[in-house]
Amino acid sequence: MMIGVVAGVILNLGFLLGGVQSIRFELESGHTKCIAEDIKADSMTVGKYSVVNPNDGYPIPDSHKVTVRVTSAYGNNYHYADLVDSGQFAFPAAEAGDYMACFWVVYHKPPLTLTIDLDWKTGVAAKDWSNVAKKGQVDVMELELKKLYDTVTSIHEEMFYLRGREEEMQELNQATNSRMAWLSFLSLFVCLSVAGLQLWHLKNFFERKKLL
Repeated sequence: MMIGVVAGVILNLGFLLGGVQSIRFELESGHTKCIAEDIKADSMTVGKYSVVNPNDGYPIPDSHKVTVRVTSAYGNNYHYADLVDSGQFAFPAAEAGDYMACFWVVYHKPPLTLTIDLDWKTGVAAKDWSNVAKKGQVDVMELELKKLYDTVTSIHEEMFYLRGREEEMQELNQATNSRMAWLSFLSLFVCLSVAGLQLWHLKNFFERKKLL
């Protein structure tokens, strides 16, 4: 997975098939922290986040507000919230790749450390099964069978997705190896040419000095 962010940190939550990832992390004021998730195209994703209140029973202070942005691997915006203590996002992934949820806190003096809870669901886990049961009026067994069917379907699609990614990586490796081979031949040709020119120069020098 790709890791890197300007003036921040990325944590990667990649998993094989759609699932639930709940994490709690700390964020210092004046810094950015990004959570990355590899999502395949046309998968549903749902996320909820909240800042932990340092003073239970009291309103959360303004200093514990964060700015949140969720973007795709191509830089498209899917969610933005400025100076909030909680929020949620939900969207179908239009393109495959690493999606990032970035959290930023303005600088405070003295510095503060915020604790943030993030619950991110993708694929089958992002579906509201309780709503499905209510709408379809299905019993428990039917609901479990539907969950199982959707899970198997998700695994099947994920296998094809991973196979496609593997083929792309193989093509990239082959292209890189081919370029490296040509570069090696070119480097060898340049080295031999330079060595030949040096020998020719030395021969002419010694002939002029009548040492040969």
